Amino acid sequence: MRKIPLLAAISLAASFGAVGSIVPTASAATGHTPSVRAAHSCATETAGHAACDAIHLVNAEGRNVNAAGKIQPLAGKGGKPVPPSAISGKTPTDIQSAYKLSGLKSGGRTVAIVDAYGYPNAERDLGVYRSQFGLSSCTTANGCLTIMSQTGSTTNLPRTDVGWSQEQALDLDAVSAACPDCKIVLVQAKSASFADLGAAVNQAAKVPGVVAISNSYGGGDAPDSTYGSYYNHSGIAVTASTGDNGYQGASFPASSHYVTAVGGTSLKAASNSRGWTESAWNGSGSGCSTSNTAPAGQDSSVTHCNGRAMADVSAVADPNTGLAVYAPTSSRSSSWAQYGGTSLSSPLVASVYALSGNTSGYANTKPYADPSGLFDVTTGSNGSSQYWSQAGAGWDGPTGLGTPNGTSAF
Repeated sequence: MRKIPLLAAISLAASFGAVGSIVPTASAATGHTPSVRAAHSCATETAGHAACDAIHLVNAEGRNVNAAGKIQPLAGKGGKPVPPSAISGKTPTDIQSAYKLSGLKSGGRTVAIVDAYGYPNAERDLGVYRSQFGLSSCTTANGCLTIMSQTGSTTNLPRTDVGWSQEQALDLDAVSAACPDCKIVLVQAKSASFADLGAAVNQAAKVPGVVAISNSYGGGDAPDSTYGSYYNHSGIAVTASTGDNGYQGASFPASSHYVTAVGGTSLKAASNSRGWTESAWNGSGSGCSTSNTAPAGQDSSVTHCNGRAMADVSAVADPNTGLAVYAPTSSRSSSWAQYGGTSLSSPLVASVYALSGNTSGYANTKPYADPSGLFDVTTGSNGSSQYWSQAGAGWDGPTGLGTPNGTSAF
């Protein structure tokens, strides 16, 4: 994600907003054959506004494919499951196996997802995803799913934007994959301005039962004195994506003192005791904030930042090793696709916080207190910076302290 200058002096007015583009744009952080590329769901952020960090794989015609170029299917007739072999990408079983979450329950805790614009088919598409993988129904009728605006309205929702709808589909499916028994609240801001997104975060924090709030978007670094109050919710784990263009400097809200900044990895099956191997994804955002202070436990002698460094922790984000998602292709139609970006890692980590049930105080300090509960990612890089691009033992820029190994670090 391209970074923009400090947002401190930027107007909060939403009138400068731009609706996310539905036209795929090539990503530098791919490594695909020429016939397969990574498409960003949202347009590049503009002043005072964020862009979502969802990425999916497409071919030259813009059709959803896997990393080998295999076209992904539509849903079966009537939303019925399709043959599992037809779908590529990580499944809920894969995610739970990789991060040692199998068999864990949240007891019905709630994860909130904050995104911009409307997604009229959110409940329908989530139903297709959960049915495909044998997960329990999560609907507005049974109380598992709630969709609301930034003001809390469940009927007067924002206008549709396909790019941000894709982001919402990824977030809904990621939470379902990591925490199938979590309730989900989807809060839709009326625009991608930081003012509206922040209002949506505050609304999410008001909902009874919410223990974690995922934010899969970002812009340039910004001071907490300008926008931090939106993300300052002690007792709720607020997570944020670090961005998708490698080491480019800090990205807000991941650069906020109050959030857990979530970087990205490449996750592959392996014949080792874990059954999986991870390396730093070359698109994982990292950098130092010039505006905000570090969370408790983050050591400047390790991060080489005067203030807040990102990331804190990480999870799978490489679209080549990403999640199978059922997401919109237009305002009416949807299909299976393979998604990644740190938009995937943020809701996964939010779900782990929900599974832990341990969100007292500021949740971003907890991994620093018990890093032994993480898989340390020691290989891979997202750039050439000595301190902020190279994965290694302990904390590093692209992956933070590491990825979930159960819930003890959260």
